[in-house]
Amino acid sequence: MSARHSPVCAERDEVRRVPEKTARKLRELAERYETASFSDGDPSFILKRYKAVADVECSAFVAAVLAFGRRDQFLPKIERIFAEADKHGGPEKWLKSGSYASFGAAVSGSMGGDSPRSGAGSHAKSSAEKKFYRFYSYSDMICLFARLAEILEKYGTLGNCIRQLYERGRSECAAQTAHTPAERLLFALESAFSGCRVVPQGKTSAAKRLCMFLRWMVRRDSPVDTGLWSWAQPKDLIIPLDTHVLQESVKMGLLPEKAGATLKTALTLTSELKEIWPDDPCKGDFALFGLGVDN
Repeated sequence: MSARHSPVCAERDEVRRVPEKTARKLRELAERYETASFSDGDPSFILKRYKAVADVECSAFVAAVLAFGRRDQFLPKIERIFAEADKHGGPEKWLKSGSYASFGAAVSGSMGGDSPRSGAGSHAKSSAEKKFYRFYSYSDMICLFARLAEILEKYGTLGNCIRQLYERGRSECAAQTAHTPAERLLFALESAFSGCRVVPQGKTSAAKRLCMFLRWMVRRDSPVDTGLWSWAQPKDLIIPLDTHVLQESVKMGLLPEKAGATLKTALTLTSELKEIWPDDPCKGDFALFGLGVDN
């Protein structure tokens, strides 16, 4: 084998794909933005609201799947959900008691005393389909809450559920054919919520909201992320690829100009960031997202 094609040389060539100037800038940006104040006005604010593991996991997951569109629109929706949950002792108690079933009636005065799943006839149907946020109805939200309640009853915590799906290496959907630990972790999370409209599904989707939730749960020693899932490794996370991250990555030459918001693109960017942070590529999320918001 020639020196040009030896494993050592190939590894060195890989490292050189990200110019040192770009790597240095990304490191500086990550240090600037990964602070406790990052959570101000960010859906990650919910991570500091509760202490119990089940409460943190469930509230974080609901916040993550609603975190799209304009912040001034989805943040009040998140607040509304957990203001109601807190009336019942917090997310875990609210879910396990079944009190979530009257969510629509509790937060929407126009729905009177009927919950989206109570009553009969056209009024009950229209109440169930009343939109809560964007194209998600109260019925969609209750479906999500019901699945979380089932998971808590069966596994104790959401983390236990995803760990079992991940470690078995199989699930109800594409996790059976995932090739990397990162893909298996993502698809294990997807499969736990199969059939819930609020949870993105699909082999090609960048799944930004799910990747963000996984970042919250897995990354350690962070003033933002919780590190609750110590059984998973930060190196196996996928960058949450939103518009800001995609645009800044293209500007920096980390991605081609016509790159789309797909899982393939997210995996490519994650690979690039691993050259800078081999064991923690999602640290780059703070650099790229923070810069994109500021710009």
